[in-house]
Amino acid sequence: MRFSANLGFLWRDRRLPEGIRAAKVAGFDAVECHWPYDTDPAETATALRETGLPMLGLNTRRGDLNRGENGLAALPGREMEARAAIDEALAYARATGTGAVHVMAGFSAGPRARSAFAGSLAYACDEAAPDGITILIEPLNHWDAPGYFLTTTGQAADIIREVGATNLRLMFDCYHVQIMEGDVARRFEALRPLVGHIQIAAVPDRGAPDHGELDYSWLLPRLADLGWSRPVGAEYQPAGETEASLTWLGNFR
Repeated sequence: MRFSANLGFLWRDRRLPEGIRAAKVAGFDAVECHWPYDTDPAETATALRETGLPMLGLNTRRGDLNRGENGLAALPGREMEARAAIDEALAYARATGTGAVHVMAGFSAGPRARSAFAGSLAYACDEAAPDGITILIEPLNHWDAPGYFLTTTGQAADIIREVGATNLRLMFDCYHVQIMEGDVARRFEALRPLVGHIQIAAVPDRGAPDHGELDYSWLLPRLADLGWSRPVGAEYQPAGETEASLTWLGNFR
């Protein structure tokens, strides 16, 4: 198995370039992040070149943090802002060689929200295609993100099929899927053709993936048996220092 360090949670006390270098020292095969926009993309690209680690993905901006926003793409009437966030994310991805952009839906519901989301995703896919960038969508659980538009893999699969773009894929976060739906291995098997990235964390505390409801020592080899060969994203919240939480990394290899 190969693993990607999600620098939105791991080494979050360091600037992004230093987090990339720490991930290399720790033995990760790739990195990914949440919102890298406070860091000049040239600095990020330099750290990636120095370490030889690929950046697998980054997120579009959440919107107005003072209002508690968590994405713009499914907000009716905010289409221009959503497209600006997509443009910004794609520009950063191009400058750093990042392979995927997660387009965040936001807090919304209903047919108008679905229409806005589908329109934003179609735009993102069209803009990303010439550079070979994948667009990802991720269902979030209703405990961590109550009111988020996208909550289940079935809902995401329907939207992916509706948009019909070959570069639109599902972010299969085992933590969120277990909380909302369970039956993670069979669900992954059914959705395998649509999956663009996998993330892991313990359930229910979102800690290191070596305890809790999901037995990753069984699940990860099963996902590999089903054809997954790319790095798996470690998107968990360490209880203390990141280095002290990494025992699982050697064990899972």
